[in-house]
Amino acid sequence: MPTQRKPISFAFQGCQGRRVTAAFNGGTITSHAGALLLRESGRAIGLFDRVAACFTDHRDPRLTEHSVSTLVAQRIVALALGYEDLNDHDQLRHDPVLGLLGDKTGATRKDCAALAGKSTLNRLEHAPRGGEPGRYHRISHDPQAMQALLTELFIESRTGPPPARLVLDIDCTDDETHGRQQGRFFHGYYGHYCLLPLYVFCGHHPLAAVLRPGNTDPARGTVEELDRIVTQLRDRWPNVELLIRADSAYAREEIMAFCEARNIHYVLGLARNDRLAGRVGPELLAAKVESEGRRRPVRFYSEFAHATRTSWSRRRRVVAKCEHIPGKSNPRFVVTSLPDTIAPRTVYERIYCPRGNAENAIKEQQLDLFAGRTSATPIAANQLRLLFSALASVLMIRLRAALAHTRLARATAHSLRLKLLRIGARVSVSMRRIAVAMDAHHPFTAEFARVHASFPT
Repeated sequence: MPTQRKPISFAFQGCQGRRVTAAFNGGTITSHAGALLLRESGRAIGLFDRVAACFTDHRDPRLTEHSVSTLVAQRIVALALGYEDLNDHDQLRHDPVLGLLGDKTGATRKDCAALAGKSTLNRLEHAPRGGEPGRYHRISHDPQAMQALLTELFIESRTGPPPARLVLDIDCTDDETHGRQQGRFFHGYYGHYCLLPLYVFCGHHPLAAVLRPGNTDPARGTVEELDRIVTQLRDRWPNVELLIRADSAYAREEIMAFCEARNIHYVLGLARNDRLAGRVGPELLAAKVESEGRRRPVRFYSEFAHATRTSWSRRRRVVAKCEHIPGKSNPRFVVTSLPDTIAPRTVYERIYCPRGNAENAIKEQQLDLFAGRTSATPIAANQLRLLFSALASVLMIRLRAALAHTRLARATAHSLRLKLLRIGARVSVSMRRIAVAMDAHHPFTAEFARVHASFPT
């Protein structure tokens, strides 16, 4: 029999005449008791099984310990908990609460744990896109089905009467690379080697997350993603009014023509140039005179019909913010299909400027949910990682919805992780139950209870 070594005890400064010691001998303890909420949130919307349905498993069932559903649940929940690296799973696979993701307290084989290790998950992430699997990668996947699932999950999250209007925000960001990833290129604007993911959001809910090479035009693939998303939305809500919102990188003829053909409104930034600035010269001069007299920024709003010399097929409405700040003029322009009954100031300030919320959603994806952790070599594997991150955000959105009108109603994914998911607990397993005894002094017990009450009984 192996030698049973006594755990090392650590001594600390005493307190009121008592010794203070610590040792790693507490038994079966978890730091992730809040993962129970993620598990139930995923099951409430069928997330893990639906993601697994986007994969095809060619493994021999007789030699398979962990189902695809368990593998994707393990990966998505770990991202939500803050573990971006596959290496972490060699320890996480033994966590007693996370093991419940696979509906078991242990493996059926003695040489396995309840969850998969880093090597198995690595083979999942390198699953080829359809077709016949390789010798070592026996699971294939359909990325388009996973993109469509993001939109389906958004549609199902909307309860009550059909929405009258939805605003879709489009944006891209840099995903800096530090290795030899496929598709990495030096980007002059960002000043480093990167990939260039494209996002489409409705609020904070991702509808598309597409990884593209770093030398890609920012608008590349936008029409194809919008076509899919709009079709799915209107299949469910035929009368919904849609508005597309994006910066000047997306003020392209093909995007505007697509929106006009599909009866979709748009508000798109328009890059400033001398010709546009010349159209609002009197307004800019008036703003300058008033600004210098009052010694503070002054802005006026104007609008006019405009067409480029060659790239646009028709004249379109342009709204201008004619602003002068101390020392210089600061005009800004947007092109829109909204009717002129909506005032220029309203178009710019109330409709276009909230586009900045999409940047917050991207920041949460990249930083809090590790969408930027694209360190695999094949771009297909990194695309899958990007999708796993987007699906992890769906779990966080589900938690946030249950926390409406509480102090965590607008919490970021990072805050939810620290306050609601990372809870210490002792786990005891008997023949009849698995008991998770959580910290009695946890400061967010009421919020935990509220999320639990939102699950179907």
